[in-house]
Amino acid sequence: MAVAKSRKSRSRRNMRRAHSALTTPALSIEMATGETHRRHHVSPQGHYKGRQVIAQNAVVEEENNEE
Repeated sequence: MAVAKSRKSRSRRNMRRAHSALTTPALSIEMATGETHRRHHVSPQGHYKGRQVIAQNAVVEEENNEE
C-alpha cells in the first residue's frame, strides 16, 4: 500500500487545489423576452433560442402547483 514518505507543505497542497474552485454558471439573455437564464436551458417563461418551446399555460400551471 502506498504511504507518503514525507508531509506535503501547505503551498504544494494549495497549488494542487488551485484549479478546483467553483465558478458561477454562465448566463444568457433571451432574445424574445430579454430574460436572463442559464445557457442552453429554457427560460422561466418557456422560451429557448427566441422560440416558445413550452406553452404559456403549462408554465402558469407549474407556478400554481408550487404554491
